[in-house]
Amino acid sequence: MHVGNAFAALQCQQWALSQHADLLLRIEDIDFTRCRPEYSQSMIEDLQWLGIDWHGEVRQQSEHLPCYQDALAQLQERGLIYPCFCTRKHIQQEIKNMGIAPHEEDMHDAYPGICRDIPATKQQQRMQNEAFAWRLNVKKASEALHKPIYWLDELGTQHEIQPETLGDMVIARKDIGISYHLAVVVDDALQGITHVIRGEDLRSSTGIHRLLQALLKLPSPTYQHHRLILDIQGKRLAKRNQSTTLKNLREAGISAQILRDFLMQKDATWAFSYDATAHTIAQQLGSRT
Repeated sequence: MHVGNAFAALQCQQWALSQHADLLLRIEDIDFTRCRPEYSQSMIEDLQWLGIDWHGEVRQQSEHLPCYQDALAQLQERGLIYPCFCTRKHIQQEIKNMGIAPHEEDMHDAYPGICRDIPATKQQQRMQNEAFAWRLNVKKASEALHKPIYWLDELGTQHEIQPETLGDMVIARKDIGISYHLAVVVDDALQGITHVIRGEDLRSSTGIHRLLQALLKLPSPTYQHHRLILDIQGKRLAKRNQSTTLKNLREAGISAQILRDFLMQKDATWAFSYDATAHTIAQQLGSRT
């Protein structure tokens, strides 16, 4: 875990304690190309060191793949998904050819519908020999709902979703199976999740999740999006170097309480240079608290 993850975990813990709610831990490890058991164990150790407890057993997505496949099958039976054979490079080139200019951070979400209308017989032929992903046909999905859909925030405010703005998102891939979007909505329902507390950077995913919930007739939690802890350049803190990992900070001598106190300060910012060592950061944090 890096410091940004720790900040998000503390936000969840703080909310759960304030509401006398149960905090659950779920390990989203369905991407077999990136996730390893030792990574999950390291995360659990980091959370325990940070002083974060959770209720009940840890749910690991890799142990519940049939649940997600059932949901995917429901969408397939209703004709709401289609196979996409495009590579990322192909999609980006098509976007340029069409004169579309999304922001760089939105490039991966922009899909011009290249494979949407491939005839079924041609789809079957290509699926035999080509790698593909399953995309949700948002137009068909919207037509299947027959009514507007919303998600609710912690204040009870309704946020209407415009499905056509979401794009035909990938909900399954041949290499890793189910996508994050489909897996989490299934898990939220099966675990009885009532509130989802997550970063502002995931706000755009909330509309996708609410759409999938409506299509699968699953309950919808209340959503709260907390602020992000920013780096020295005012950007979202990411694992840019090893000095921001909890493991390295811990080994450099910082205590969990000092890190917690710092991160829970109002408007806390991780204003350390990118080349600062874990030891330097630990010393500076210790002098600030």
